[in-house]
Amino acid sequence: MKQFFKDINLNTNGQKLIDFTNDVLEFVKSSKINNGILNLSILHTSASLIIQENADSDVQKDLLNFFDKLVPMDPKLYVHGIEGKDDMPAHIKTALTNTHLTLSIKNSKMILGTWQGIYLFEHRTNQQNRTVLSHIVGD
Repeated sequence: MKQFFKDINLNTNGQKLIDFTNDVLEFVKSSKINNGILNLSILHTSASLIIQENADSDVQKDLLNFFDKLVPMDPKLYVHGIEGKDDMPAHIKTALTNTHLTLSIKNSKMILGTWQGIYLFEHRTNQQNRTVLSHIVGD
């Protein structure tokens, strides 16, 4: 059994979904793991990880609009707001989504469904530097 770690660093500029599937695929390929498990963990509390459709960008727009309506940036609604009006809404959006993703590796291929991509879901409005810890265990 072998294991490998890699930090994937992503720079964001406002609320959006950032497809970093290719970064993960490169890591899987370089690991030379035949069969195993890949775990992705975002090391932040105001951004999250999701697997989502990568064929139609309207899906991303709709997700952003939905979450902005679900968790509005209204400072009157929250106690916590040290870093601005997007501070607490970003934490709530992270709590509603994922901070970790686990995927299978089979026959040296990461298993994703048709039209699926791996996204960093940025919840803050200002530029951020995000780190996703990637960990592979397998043979």
